[in-house]
Amino acid sequence: MTARPAPLPRFELQAQALTRFAKKSGAAVVLVGHVTKDGQIAGPRVVEHMVDAVLYFEGDTSHTFRILRGVKNRYGATDEIGVFEMTMLGLAQVANPSALFLDQRDEGAAGSAVFAGMEGTRPLLVEIQALVAPSPLGTPRRAVVGWDSARLSMVVAVLETRCGVRIGANDIYLNVAGGLKIGEPAADLAVAAALISSLTGSPLPADAVYFGEISLAGGIRPVVHGSLRLREAEKLGFGSVSTGKLSSTDRNGGLQIAEYTALADLVAGIAAKGRPAEAAE
Repeated sequence: MTARPAPLPRFELQAQALTRFAKKSGAAVVLVGHVTKDGQIAGPRVVEHMVDAVLYFEGDTSHTFRILRGVKNRYGATDEIGVFEMTMLGLAQVANPSALFLDQRDEGAAGSAVFAGMEGTRPLLVEIQALVAPSPLGTPRRAVVGWDSARLSMVVAVLETRCGVRIGANDIYLNVAGGLKIGEPAADLAVAAALISSLTGSPLPADAVYFGEISLAGGIRPVVHGSLRLREAEKLGFGSVSTGKLSSTDRNGGLQIAEYTALADLVAGIAAKGRPAEAAE
């Protein structure tokens, strides 16, 4: 006798029934579930594989905006987002998310840099805030909100080793304003600029944006979608951009573009306007 297969859990049977109904009728079916503390869908992942799209509705109680993020799309692109704002009348679409994330930013404060990022195919400008302070402890603190802490350690190591910046012995606090989470390495240059600005006490230009990937050798690599990032910066009234090498198709005549191949050149320019004796050897 052959053993009978174990019966499927009830929720899997229900999901299969709903899937068959959607295929036969052509109706759109939405399954609502919970997520764990790690941000993963609770329970077995079989339902995630059965559906055509997986959408995460993210939000923070301390902010009014909510993000609808696509992490799976069987018939289209992923990593797209929709930004909504919680109002007295309910959720309202935010037509210009960059203006929302840059609202009330500290333009004259040292340690603030504007990053031209991408969320899927949508360009998005956000403020990156850094605070570099003397540490009273043997092991300096590292606190990161909205970015990868391992990526911050890499940028600090490159600044120390390749640029001669004495920063590793300080406490470092990094925050992506507005509660947004950034995952792309193109934020490296904006993070480095914010760190040097805070260390030297030199505010960055209020009309400047930064994007570029930093290599372990201290170089600045170009990133994709340069033209979209530049167009978004110009639309919001920014006048200058610091980035890596751009292609001829990415250049924008309405912006003053500073292209860097080495991180040390950008560091020297920022430190020269602040307290260079504390920033570089």
